[in-house]
Amino acid sequence: MGRMGNEPSELTSMERRALALMPHPDDMEILCAGTLIRLIEAGWEVHVATMTPGDQGSPDKPREEIAAIRRREAREGALSIGAASYTCLEFDDVRIVFDNDARVRVAGMLRTVNPSLVITTSPDDYMFDHIITSQLVRDACFNAPMPNYATREGQTPTSSVPYLYYTDTMEGVGMFGERIVPTCFVDVTEQIERKSAALACHASQRAWLLKQHGLDDYIGAMKRWCARRGQEIGVAYAEAFRQHRGHPHPTRDLIGDTLGKRG
Repeated sequence: MGRMGNEPSELTSMERRALALMPHPDDMEILCAGTLIRLIEAGWEVHVATMTPGDQGSPDKPREEIAAIRRREAREGALSIGAASYTCLEFDDVRIVFDNDARVRVAGMLRTVNPSLVITTSPDDYMFDHIITSQLVRDACFNAPMPNYATREGQTPTSSVPYLYYTDTMEGVGMFGERIVPTCFVDVTEQIERKSAALACHASQRAWLLKQHGLDDYIGAMKRWCARRGQEIGVAYAEAFRQHRGHPHPTRDLIGDTLGKRG
């Protein structure tokens, strides 16, 4: 059942496949697009998925209309970084729950891609969609290799338990305001403009973020946060992650080894 804590040998070119499974359109662009671009530049096949189409993300458009807009924006954002695919799992925005139906659907997504590396949101974050997504993805990493764990017909078990990384939290703090200490930093200085361009695909979110979060310059806010993380490792811009190192996940810092350890 997976690697059972044993470190795998060097990945072959066919195994260099990553899945970023995030709650909403624009989460990937804000939290890990620079790293995904670097992986693609290093020869990795990268897939992007969101749990929801972000159907609550509008102050004035009905759910169906904003969902269609945001699916399109998410696909454009994934395409702009060179991702091999974009998939929406079609959960309802702000209604993601941890139940058996959700567990099977997320495990099925992992089986569709069969990634060696999975990136998702932090288990300690500012909203429940991020927290529950994190829990579901961690659960799927464990369950997807099991031959007797049934998902949709035609979805075969993954090769192994993948490397699992969690993205940064909002403002780098947990729910009690404690500072989150990353285990991995990625220098995205050369990728910051492509990351910004990918986030700019989500034009529908400017009005929503202004109303809900009081945030107008969402691209500038992203760049300022990447600059703060960059200062911690002596570069202009960086993204930060925590690696899941508990049993049975492999514990070698795959991202650091692939892209260069920083911090």
